[in-house]
Amino acid sequence: MAARAGTSFQRRARNQRATAPGTRPSLRNGQLLLSTGVPSLDYIIGGGLAVGTLLLVEEDRYESYSRMLLKYFVAEGIVCGHSLFIASARDHPEEILQELPAPLLDDVIEIDEAIREIEDNTTTTASQNSMTIAWRYQNLPKIQTALTSSSRFGHYYDVSKTMNTKLQHSVKCHSFFLPDEVPLDLAVSPFGNMNFGYVKLLRSIQRVIREEGFDGACPQTKQRNILRIGIHSLGSLLWGEDIGLSENIEHAYNLTKFLYALRGLLRTSLSACIITIPAYLIQNKAIIGRVVKLSDTVIGLESFNVSERASNPLYKDYHGLFHVRQIPRLNSLICDVPDTKDLAFKLKRKLFTIETYIKTAMKLL
Repeated sequence: MAARAGTSFQRRARNQRATAPGTRPSLRNGQLLLSTGVPSLDYIIGGGLAVGTLLLVEEDRYESYSRMLLKYFVAEGIVCGHSLFIASARDHPEEILQELPAPLLDDVIEIDEAIREIEDNTTTTASQNSMTIAWRYQNLPKIQTALTSSSRFGHYYDVSKTMNTKLQHSVKCHSFFLPDEVPLDLAVSPFGNMNFGYVKLLRSIQRVIREEGFDGACPQTKQRNILRIGIHSLGSLLWGEDIGLSENIEHAYNLTKFLYALRGLLRTSLSACIITIPAYLIQNKAIIGRVVKLSDTVIGLESFNVSERASNPLYKDYHGLFHVRQIPRLNSLICDVPDTKDLAFKLKRKLFTIETYIKTAMKLL
């Protein structure tokens, strides 16, 4: 009888945690998850982004696709009714909002056609290479949107269209535009040796979490909701950093201190954060290692726009490689491990998707 009571208590607790819109508990560890806006990415990182965690995106060189992931994340928040906090040092948050892709909410036929096109192209490529595929790659699963279409967690978006303005204004959005927050003539931070822009950003996030009811440590008097935090190109020169150009270790401490403090805020709140960072500018591998350790989930995008791999027939159906640097270990002794590390992304007509690419025997030899 005691065992049954314990089981029913756990079920009730999970149901209570999942009351926030646009979330669901993980089947593996009970952690509350939300969608990144890209179903194939949700699948890779274990079903979605855990509430209270940080997703770090290593930018591609022209920021085309990393910026797209940020917009997917924000767009998914609007569709789910989540509150938003967008921070940037280059583009005003309002400009980012105006570029959000349009959701495919009611046009089920259009969604199915887009997914079917991806599946057909993948099948055709596989059949053409069937005589040259190495035996150890023949049975690898194909990571794509179809894998999560049955669960209907998350939404699909048409990148050829922009989101309706009325839908954009249906949720509360907080913005942080660095040029408006930090005076240009402020050379020395009044908060010690930490970047003044980072201090202001941390305080703004903390204020929203406390005043808008996202603090998990405080009793809630209204319906629970999620705060989605998106920070664009953190650590770049526009944020007052020169990590990639200077040997001054203080700049590295600025960024790592910020990430440490931010993760502390996330852990005790109903929020989730995605940060894009120009990792290709940081030559010091030790700094990259610290940044990765202070993040929860870390992925990297390698676009073929500036790569010699673009001429390789192996990658002719893709726009770049997708690297999984780190997946969090939450409420478990082990973490989710992708089925394969051979991942690539492509933007086909309307959908952004991540798939396994096939290595030929010639490539392996």
